[in-house]
Amino acid sequence: MENTSTLSSAIGNPSVKFSGAGNTKEKKIYGLELVLELFDCDLEKLTSIGRVEEFLDKLEKEGGLTRYGAPLIKRFMGGGHFGEGYSFLQFLSSSSISGHYIEPDRIAFINVFSCSMFDHKKVTQFCTKYFDAKKVKATPIIHKDI
Repeated sequence: MENTSTLSSAIGNPSVKFSGAGNTKEKKIYGLELVLELFDCDLEKLTSIGRVEEFLDKLEKEGGLTRYGAPLIKRFMGGGHFGEGYSFLQFLSSSSISGHYIEPDRIAFINVFSCSMFDHKKVTQFCTKYFDAKKVKATPIIHKDI
């Protein structure tokens, strides 16, 4: 994973210099992915299909993302592994947003991937506030040439 200063310098820059193993060369940036794990969420925000739709509407606006088509939203009963909860997929004009909720543990897993750069800190702040999460693990990943 890139350090924060490297990540920040890559945002909005289609090619950026990365150094490693004594070698510096320009690498093409293909997109940014944000993996969020939100714990101790407001249960009411996890248990309604209307709230999933509301979350996606607000995330689109707050994150500067453009949705493509209607979301696919399904409720799963856990399958014997984890508790029940919603899962969803929303295509973007530049990629997708997916999410999985585990209601009994009050956890939301959100993944945002875009070939266009977006403000991952702003998206993390929005999601944390929306779900009223008490603990958050945010992992931004720059997809680039290797």
